[in-house]
Amino acid sequence: MTRGRVSAAAFLLLVCAVVAPVLLNAQAVQRSIYASALDQNGAPVADLGPSDFVVREDKVAREILKVAPASDPMQIVLLVDNSQAADPFIPDYREGIPAFISTIAADETGARHEISIVTLAERPTLNTDYTTDADRLIKGAQRIFSISASGNYLLDGIIETSKAITKRGSTRPVIVAITTEGPEMSDRVYQSVLEPLRASGATFHVLIVGTPRNNNHDRAVVLDMGTKDSGGRYDTIMTSNALAARMKQIATDLTHQYRVTYARPDSLIPPEHVTIGPAKPGLTVRGTPMKVVRDR
Repeated sequence: MTRGRVSAAAFLLLVCAVVAPVLLNAQAVQRSIYASALDQNGAPVADLGPSDFVVREDKVAREILKVAPASDPMQIVLLVDNSQAADPFIPDYREGIPAFISTIAADETGARHEISIVTLAERPTLNTDYTTDADRLIKGAQRIFSISASGNYLLDGIIETSKAITKRGSTRPVIVAITTEGPEMSDRVYQSVLEPLRASGATFHVLIVGTPRNNNHDRAVVLDMGTKDSGGRYDTIMTSNALAARMKQIATDLTHQYRVTYARPDSLIPPEHVTIGPAKPGLTVRGTPMKVVRDR
């Protein structure tokens, strides 16, 4: 090989080494996940970085580019079971819900989160519309009372709330359901509930108060799959006097989330499953993929 050919070959290798990464980066897009990282005691873990998380799309690991505290405002809907079955728990509702509201309002990131309250007896009913005014929300919580001879319409509430979130274009939606084990009156199959919930992009958390005894299959599937698929919590407390502490714990979890940004190949076919987990043992990590409006 002549010197000229050697030089040309070396030049081509140099061009490929410089251009290939540029083209690869140009073909990649960024996605984000809102993630909670809790220690073995259920407390948020601070100061985590890219090496502490693992993101997979359809079981394929993706490169994590950045991890930062999630400071984007949340749009939170509290679904509250105020059916006859909830009557013994109403005094604890009026302590637990304000504890949640106050903790959200005191978010150290300074984000102004909106909260709405919807009650579920007889039908989903707006108690307090979205607002950042903690005092107004707490007054709304104090107006919650049980309705005698009524049942719980939790599944209807999830459907209506999910569709409203999608229509509203909420960017960081969260649904927190506080429910008893009283009769579920919604005549819904689980698929009809999970579909709009997934489409909304909301993180779905459930807190059940009382002894487990509800035998509604569709409700059970929605609560189980809805929380797992969205990166939410599924908690049960046997006595309602623990409600305030658990509601505060959920709020603390939400206000100490991370926004985990990762790279993925640009593709017309989105992944079916996106998961996030801990890179090391000792952490519990749950996450909700940020809803994509358009690629940037």
